[in-house]
Amino acid sequence: MEYKYIAVEQRDHVERITLNRPEKLNALSQELQGELMDAVLKGETDDEVRVFVIKGAGRAFSAGYDITPRQEEPTHRRQRTIREDIYGLLQTANRWQTLSNVSKPIIAQVHGYCLAGGTDLALNCDFIICAHDATFGFPPVRSMGSPPTHMWTYLVGPQWAKYALMTGNGISGQQAERIGLALKSAPVDQLEAEASALASTLSKVPWDLLACNKSIVNKALDAMGRPLLQRLAAENDAIGHLAPIVVEFNTMSRERGLKAALDWRDGPFHDYRGGKK
Repeated sequence: MEYKYIAVEQRDHVERITLNRPEKLNALSQELQGELMDAVLKGETDDEVRVFVIKGAGRAFSAGYDITPRQEEPTHRRQRTIREDIYGLLQTANRWQTLSNVSKPIIAQVHGYCLAGGTDLALNCDFIICAHDATFGFPPVRSMGSPPTHMWTYLVGPQWAKYALMTGNGISGQQAERIGLALKSAPVDQLEAEASALASTLSKVPWDLLACNKSIVNKALDAMGRPLLQRLAAENDAIGHLAPIVVEFNTMSRERGLKAALDWRDGPFHDYRGGKK
């Protein structure tokens, strides 16, 4: 498969996958997500690959799912039923669970924005190495619903999970390391070296043992309810989509454009697009 939205490089048992839509801050379109999963699943069966590193081109890791209204979409269309919404969201949840369950370790190398769907991707990797300049957050909780997957509580505990998901506020790279969201934070000019050092260490361990030890940790998460919680997260997001503010945001996005809707959402918080205090 020839890739348009990612770049893949393999060296020294490490496969580096770069999200390659820098002009869109690596927004996760369906096409990009499909290419990413194809590359990972091919690498899963490649004996030369022991470790994956996923990073973003340009100024950000990923600003989230691509929610730009498609030009071919009618201004007024039939609203999906909640069951249709849940079904679609479960496809997203299943995709990231597949990513987290591959037998080889995956490192998310995060710089700049890691927002919304970008966090769904990063939090389902095995390790996050981030730059001090990274910003993690899920601002869609302010106007669009809830994460369709949920690893926040497992990684940072209930208080920080509630903070992230009830405010939509950003968490810096250094904060992320302190609360356990990231394994390590580093100056941006040292990020590549830090991620490569971890990848190099992991790549020296035979696949059989990497898979064995990743598996038991994942089984511990499964025993804590991880698979069920991902389904419940999708259903919870679908319920959130029924809130009046979500309808208002979507209407504004279609009629005035996504930029206007995002400025309206984030402006009162003076962050992201709204400009910091």
